[in-house]
Amino acid sequence: DLTFISVFGMVALSGVVVNDSIVLVDYYNQLIREGMRPNEAAVAAAVRRFRPIMLTTATTVLGLLPMLTETSLQAQFLIPMAISLAFGILMASGVILFIVPAITLIIEDIRS
Repeated sequence: DLTFISVFGMVALSGVVVNDSIVLVDYYNQLIREGMRPNEAAVAAAVRRFRPIMLTTATTVLGLLPMLTETSLQAQFLIPMAISLAFGILMASGVILFIVPAITLIIEDIRS
């Protein structure tokens, strides 16, 4: 069910997703400034930032795992937030690594 607490998890998720996307796009822009072609820069940025993005994902999911498995009554209120954050970041990591570079190249094509 969608609860108010799970919406808090989505808000936290949006912060992590935006941060990871900025890390990727910033490195892409840096490679473009250094003279790399857009296609090569998108691939190089995704490859170079793969580890930081996956480490953010892994640490967030593993950090929330104890809360997800908690059975106490107090934790029952926070579990929807942990679920939306943990599973959302798992899905968002794939989007960040594959869709964001593709959208960046589409925007680059539109500009030129």
